[in-house]
Amino acid sequence: MSLPKELCDRTLESLADDLRTVYARDLVSPMSPDPVGRMTVSTGAGLAKVVYVGLTVPRIGMDSHMVFAFTPAGSAVPHFTLDSVEANGYLAFHLDLVPRAELASHLPYLNAAFQPLTPVFEEASELFGASRAAISPRQYAMMSPWMLVHRADEERFRRVGGFADAYLGHWRALLDKGLPGEVLDDLAGTDLAARDARNRAALFSREVDPVWANVARLLGDEETDRIRAELIADEVRGG
Repeated sequence: MSLPKELCDRTLESLADDLRTVYARDLVSPMSPDPVGRMTVSTGAGLAKVVYVGLTVPRIGMDSHMVFAFTPAGSAVPHFTLDSVEANGYLAFHLDLVPRAELASHLPYLNAAFQPLTPVFEEASELFGASRAAISPRQYAMMSPWMLVHRADEERFRRVGGFADAYLGHWRALLDKGLPGEVLDDLAGTDLAARDARNRAALFSREVDPVWANVARLLGDEETDRIRAELIADEVRGG
């Protein structure tokens, strides 16, 4: 098993104690008679859904695995995401909790949902240094300042699991215990569902993220847009 898949599988298994797959689809490409990947959609307690997308195409040097755990539309608990990739001999990862409200104008939310990640973020930033993976300012705006997005050699990539565990542990605690009452009071004026719908539509748009052009070259536009639609929608779409 490749390092990116091992990391993603291990994280996926730890997301929820009762995670169960409700939909799965092989991903096919005009480039190959065999499936080149798989998308699964799962559910678990306190979650709207978990979307996993894996693409492995040795002939073009691609091994990409992504998991996105979405909290319900009306929840203030951030979404959890991990990407782990090997492309043309380079390893990279992306780890974050995606905010459900604007952080600068909601300090209690920032302090409860993100500030506890700071020691882990600083440790990882020191380890990976300037080896940041390419990501645009627009993409940064839709994620959190605690996002880790780095390239890594094999030795350092093996340490990503510890950082993923720390982010996941904090996220699961938020999911299990909920946010403090004073945080929710401060967010009372925010339409969490509407903001999340707008943020996800932008985050997974072809305009903002150039990765979709690469996926479309591999899978075609129809299959690519089916994946995007599953990531954007709060409900399980399937089909």
